[in-house]
Amino acid sequence: MLAGFPGAKEAATGYHMAVTARPPLTGHASATMSPKYREEHMHTGTRSSPIFQDGEMREMARRANRIAANVASVILGKEEVIQACVVALLAGGHILIEDYPGVGKTLLAKALARSVSCRFARIQFTPDLLPSDVTGVSVFNQKTAGFEFRPGPVFANIVLADEINRSSPKTQASLLECMEERQATIDNVTHAIIAPFMVVATQNPIEYEGTYPLPEAQLDRFMMRLSLGYPSPAAEEAILDAQTSGNPFAELDPVFGAAEVLAMQEAVSRVEVTPPLRHYVVDLLAATRASRDIYLGASPRAGIALLRAAKALAVLRGRDFVVPQDLKDLAGRVLSHRIILSPDADVYEQTEEAVIARLLETVPIPGPER
Repeated sequence: MLAGFPGAKEAATGYHMAVTARPPLTGHASATMSPKYREEHMHTGTRSSPIFQDGEMREMARRANRIAANVASVILGKEEVIQACVVALLAGGHILIEDYPGVGKTLLAKALARSVSCRFARIQFTPDLLPSDVTGVSVFNQKTAGFEFRPGPVFANIVLADEINRSSPKTQASLLECMEERQATIDNVTHAIIAPFMVVATQNPIEYEGTYPLPEAQLDRFMMRLSLGYPSPAAEEAILDAQTSGNPFAELDPVFGAAEVLAMQEAVSRVEVTPPLRHYVVDLLAATRASRDIYLGASPRAGIALLRAAKALAVLRGRDFVVPQDLKDLAGRVLSHRIILSPDADVYEQTEEAVIARLLETVPIPGPER
């Protein structure tokens, strides 16, 4: 059984709860959906008309955890990172995977795309890559005496921007409109990108020669920044055995299609967030802007991303409402790449994640009186 979330058998039922030190990925449906639980965690009364029909939330949680379990059959020992990827997928966000070479960044993106049977495209960012290589180009057709648009790889459902910081800022900027507005404008003509749409970008954080750091405006468009890290000894031994005796990725089968992903995204949009929790997010954003350790605080887009991600995490945990713990579990991954530390914080070698963690301890969790 996989640590942190149900394995294949448990994911098929959708209501097994793993007991871990951290909050589990899923909760027992009958407990988390009870009126008493709602009263204690939402600080609000239950509604006369529920948002979801009977069994609908359980089915959404089952589907989400089945995707995570499928990816985990290839990416071993990284359940929390896989969970975050599924959260971003259901929330309609993009992810930036920043880590050392050879830890499975590209394989993670490919496994996620294959698990949901969506159209996948990979763009290998290089110094000579042009914006038209990403978005597409208009080509003159001599037979029709007109220009025809040939879409680029960005017009896929899940796009892997591999080593995104190796291309020039001009090429990096070709993704800005696509990531935020789900469209691309070429030759003054706007072309819509069919949903679902997700960009998974990777970069090496320790290699600076021949690279172009992503500007803050583009970092702000990524819902989360993730890091795989090196596997545990037991997981690494299992990886060596799996990768040298076969090809686990070639044996990976899809579990759902684009239609099911869209249905889950629609369900996520209906998850309830009470006014006190919205106040909590506003207070947290304000704390990043007032902290002496932070030169540039989080933007309103960061708050939107945090709420959307928390809604998706609530679905994975079998709830139709967000609780404060959902927001706290995701704050580090959603906010850390959106802030700039002050010079004093850099001198003392503080990290963005550590600063956000301290702010979470100082910002009061909302109570019934708010």
